[in-house]
Amino acid sequence: MEPNKKNRTSESEDELQKELQKKFYCSSRFSQEIESLVQENVEMNYIDAIVHFCENNGMDIESVPKLISKPLKEKIKYEAMELNFLKKTSKARLVF
Repeated sequence: MEPNKKNRTSESEDELQKELQKKFYCSSRFSQEIESLVQENVEMNYIDAIVHFCENNGMDIESVPKLISKPLKEKIKYEAMELNFLKKTSKARLVF
């Protein structure tokens, strides 16, 4: 293979990887995006930020659960309890 052709191939593969990363989200990148939305917009909570993000990026809201990291999930759970969407629970729960 010619050196120029090899360089062009690796460059096109790099471009493809960058485009795929723009289109498809992993858990950590999705969480970073949501965290930055919440920090930038004081009135926006985590639940609203996820809905807003999905609407702006053409994502189906049903694909979100697999992208939510554990820390983000805990923040959403806390927020949901504060908004009375979930019953408040104690972490120190005794089970008999």
